[in-house]
Amino acid sequence: MKIVSIIIPVYNEVKTIPAIIQAVEQASVGHLQKEIILVDDCSTDGSRALLESYQTSHRVFFHKVNTGKGAALHTGLVQASGDIIIIQDADLEYDPTEYEELLAPILKGKADVVFGSRFMGGKPHRILYYWHFIGNKMLTTFSNMCTNLNLTDMETCYKVFTRSVSDLIVPKLTSKRFGFEPEFTSLVAKLVKQDQCRIYEIGISYSGRGYSEGKKIGWKDGIEAIWCIIKFNLLR
Repeated sequence: MKIVSIIIPVYNEVKTIPAIIQAVEQASVGHLQKEIILVDDCSTDGSRALLESYQTSHRVFFHKVNTGKGAALHTGLVQASGDIIIIQDADLEYDPTEYEELLAPILKGKADVVFGSRFMGGKPHRILYYWHFIGNKMLTTFSNMCTNLNLTDMETCYKVFTRSVSDLIVPKLTSKRFGFEPEFTSLVAKLVKQDQCRIYEIGISYSGRGYSEGKKIGWKDGIEAIWCIIKFNLLR
């Protein structure tokens, strides 16, 4: 394995773009070469103009219409050329210095997919909303009941996976918004059942944001996630 593709979906993150790109550029990925892919989902806060300045150093794509995080990730996944793929949010909630730990099970030949869990391990976490914590736990539990996996954090941003897994699941992805997380998990679970995939979890740190700091996900997205778990596990 020679290249790791790091896909960063962006929507109205002008305040954090320079910091997250610098952090990803500086993050160690061992012997691998980094391919950084930025996908702007029709931002309106100046993110688009800022990202244009990175076109000479990284691969940057622009959506003409805002279609959601899942759609931005799909654009990045189709364009990625890496042997391993990392999904990275642009909001600084997840720390790129942990890439080596996330990559280790794959590079050691033990895993094909790695989930970075906010709810396991002893790394620091910013304390924020109790009901968000409960909501995440409930969604993960419901997803586990449908997939027969024992994940602790299905909704995590940090999902790391091999090119072979990407080739199998990307053509089947349909979610445009935050339904990407349960759909991705459902597709990976099906590969596990077919003995085509091995999943590991790694504990990660988490520096969550408040709504005044730009957090976008809300209770309506939780309702959508429940429907997506049902649709992608029981109806497809």
